[in-house]
Amino acid sequence: MPKLPSPCIGVCKFKRGDHCIGCSMTREQKSLSKLAKKGKARRAMVTLVMAQQAVMGGYRHWDAAYARRCAKKGVEPPERPQPSGTT
Repeated sequence: MPKLPSPCIGVCKFKRGDHCIGCSMTREQKSLSKLAKKGKARRAMVTLVMAQQAVMGGYRHWDAAYARRCAKKGVEPPERPQPSGTT
């Protein structure tokens, strides 16, 4: 079974309060994502990044770029978590 790719989409410019403008990860989170080798750990990292993007806003371009990376690997990206308080 193919592995879920890293949430990094290759932009890597840290301008939004030390968060990457491409994926929203900090340098520390990028280092941790490289250590996430198992499926559950990778999925948890991607889910964390999606939740972080929802809070920070302005990362909608990431969805399409990450979906393309997943399609190349033949895996489905995780669903974006719903903001709390919505149904």
